[in-house]
Amino acid sequence: MIVLFSSFVKAQSYTKEDYINKYRELAIKEMRRSGIPASITLAQGMLESDNGNSRLATRANNHFGIKCHGWTGRKIYHDDDARHECFRRYHSASESYDDHTEFLMHSPRYSFLFELDPTDYKGWARGLRRAGYATSPTYATMLIRIIEDNNLHQYDLAGAGRGHKREGKHAGKTEFTFSAGHQIYERNRIDYIIVKKGDTFESLDEELDLLPNELYKYNELPKQAGLYPGQVLYLQPKRNKAEVGNDFHVVQEGESMYFISQLYGIKLMKLYRKNNMEPGDEPESGQTIWLRKNKP
Repeated sequence: MIVLFSSFVKAQSYTKEDYINKYRELAIKEMRRSGIPASITLAQGMLESDNGNSRLATRANNHFGIKCHGWTGRKIYHDDDARHECFRRYHSASESYDDHTEFLMHSPRYSFLFELDPTDYKGWARGLRRAGYATSPTYATMLIRIIEDNNLHQYDLAGAGRGHKREGKHAGKTEFTFSAGHQIYERNRIDYIIVKKGDTFESLDEELDLLPNELYKYNELPKQAGLYPGQVLYLQPKRNKAEVGNDFHVVQEGESMYFISQLYGIKLMKLYRKNNMEPGDEPESGQTIWLRKNKP
């Protein structure tokens, strides 16, 4: 009885090897879905969750330290950069890995990372630090050290598939394989790509087999518009409202109505109408922009 009681109350402590063995397949699966290096996902999970032993990991299945940021799901409060900060709470570690992928794929500040080769873990580590994923100035160095000390880059080779064919959906999320050109993502049930350096409307029309005016039309761009790396370009018409779960957006400094329209895949005029605004009006920092229903 004493041994049984002791083993019951003693919290399990995971080693680095335990963590890698338990979650490497999840990291490889997410790489095949998104292009985020499996080594980066594993290293971030190990660092942010203390190899699965942190309070956020054990009580909230949050392996990547992702804060609420408009999250409508379950929450947990934890002291981090400030006291009592809000963090996302998941039903499982798998859900945490899935949301980590979605968080990076759908946040404009990380879009430039998807121009990198999916096996360039050093570029990804430095890019995450530059984009502000963590406040520590040595964040990239720590990730690279974890990857190299534990030979995590071997899993990037397992995750880096090649080909052109897009592959349906899994658990409500789009899956795709890599091509020699652009990766195709999905947002609000609309296909889109991220512009790379050197892209032109003409080169994209040819690669994606689109008519000359379609990219301008789908993205509500004037004919004189230019392209810039990291820009989101939809390959289909945007929708009248955001997908379920994205009810509103709180405006950050410098964000325009067009930026919000592209961020959620909503037609710009529909966005103006939902918020009782006139075309050309711009929101103020901190303002709530309604994405699915009309402004109350």
